[in-house]
Amino acid sequence: MSGLRMTGRLRSLARVLAAGVFVIAGLSSTTAYATETAPLSAEPQIGIQFNADGDAGQCGGRTGEQWAASPDWTQAIRFDTDSRPGGCQLAFGVYDPDRTLTGSSISYSLRPSDGGVASQCGGNQDIYSMPILPIPVFGQPVRVDTDGQPGWCNLTFSVTGNIVLDVQFYPDGDAGQCPDALPAGQFRSAFVGTPVTVKIDADGRSGGCQFLLRLRHF
Repeated sequence: MSGLRMTGRLRSLARVLAAGVFVIAGLSSTTAYATETAPLSAEPQIGIQFNADGDAGQCGGRTGEQWAASPDWTQAIRFDTDSRPGGCQLAFGVYDPDRTLTGSSISYSLRPSDGGVASQCGGNQDIYSMPILPIPVFGQPVRVDTDGQPGWCNLTFSVTGNIVLDVQFYPDGDAGQCPDALPAGQFRSAFVGTPVTVKIDADGRSGGCQFLLRLRHF
């Protein structure tokens, strides 16, 4: 009989192990479960931080922080800076929990157009790296404060590695505020050797410029 009882216990243990249930030694009544439905990986996410530092009406759409998992689009942000006080603070980051994008990079810069008034594009006019980290972090903020002064701000993205960054940029009013923009729904793609620049020239004319990003990888 004792042999039969031991065989039954071994069979029960085998069924438990096959189900992926393990008792953790030293932790009373604690079990860990392995399930086939758990995701094996998490997609990287592109993030935008967009905030007004003056009249909030100049910085529309999805303000604050947002993150969009690849290959989804972010929600639109909207530039409508003009002669009202303040401008829009803008920063970017990539949350990469599984380090899928190790060895890749994205950089961004906001600089005045040739002959444009530099103050419309803030004081941070260097080239900045977009953090690609297993925690959600944003890079250096840049500042858009275009108005009726000459010129505009060139927002440029450059990419290395296994990343494609899609950029939508389109007007919702006077198209002259968004030079070289494409119609809504169309986009340009930044990949190795091919940067993308959008031209922000929002001022007192009607409407503004809508902006979205999408991260893809291969």
